[in-house]
Amino acid sequence: MAWMNKQNLTVLTEFILMGLTDCPELQTPFFGLFLIIYTVSVVGNLGMISLTKMDPRFQTPMYFFLRHLAFIDLGYSSAVGPKMLVNLVTNQNTIPYNWCATQLAFFILFIISELFILSAMAYDRYVAICNPLLYTIVMSQRVCWVLVTVPYLYSAFLSLIITIKIFMSSFCGHNVIRHFYCDNLPLLTLLCSSSHDIELIILIFSAFNLVSSLVIVLMSYILILMAILRMNSAEGRHKAFSTCGSHLTVVIVLYATLFFMYVQPKSSHSFDTDKIASVFYTLIIPMLNPMIYSLRNKEVKGALKKIILNRSFY
Repeated sequence: MAWMNKQNLTVLTEFILMGLTDCPELQTPFFGLFLIIYTVSVVGNLGMISLTKMDPRFQTPMYFFLRHLAFIDLGYSSAVGPKMLVNLVTNQNTIPYNWCATQLAFFILFIISELFILSAMAYDRYVAICNPLLYTIVMSQRVCWVLVTVPYLYSAFLSLIITIKIFMSSFCGHNVIRHFYCDNLPLLTLLCSSSHDIELIILIFSAFNLVSSLVIVLMSYILILMAILRMNSAEGRHKAFSTCGSHLTVVIVLYATLFFMYVQPKSSHSFDTDKIASVFYTLIIPMLNPMIYSLRNKEVKGALKKIILNRSFY
């Protein structure tokens, strides 16, 4: 029962997720496709975490941030992926009220953290290329922990505010979420009470998070580009570009997706386009990130090749 009466009060106990598609014949192919994507994502990100944690060559600030990026990717893909896969093979796509709130909270926590971890990685590359002699001093272990702890705490605070504001509000008689997971925008359409203040909070902080993190990334790369152009050595320029290439690819893919979703005109805004964009940044990007860093990074490729060769001898 989605609704339960307690002392003449109607209490919502569960939501119904519309899912990815209304076509039953597409559910099985989608399940197979997204099971592969999610499995590759989990294996890739867990592998990246393990590799950068155990191998002594990867005990540097760059790989410290990369390890946290992999943890975040694993976090928000796991907040959404398993439930979506279950819903693709079951007829009743319900999610309990408390689970919905938990899913929303963790998703917001990880997606905001990703933006600022990418900013920290851009700053790390700026220091490494523009101030190489001071790199070990500026990017000390303490500074690195500050650059990841502050985003985690800020993201957790913002996640709790938005989740509590939404779930402390009154829901109307409709409990159908037009999405494949509990996202804030579809949930706001189900509220009886005015959602103006919640929408304002989401708008202000979404704009701040996107713009501030992007400004840090752009400023870092403008300064990096200026430093690279001043280099006399072609080999030095190539090395600097290759060092930044993986991170820049990840940044472009994520921000392009988020801007497509949040900065489109309201007239063309629809939950169908939201679903497509959401699939991309909740499942595809967490799968792509470890692949991008593995394929474009000689050290990571070398370490993986060594592990594979060592295993083949046993």
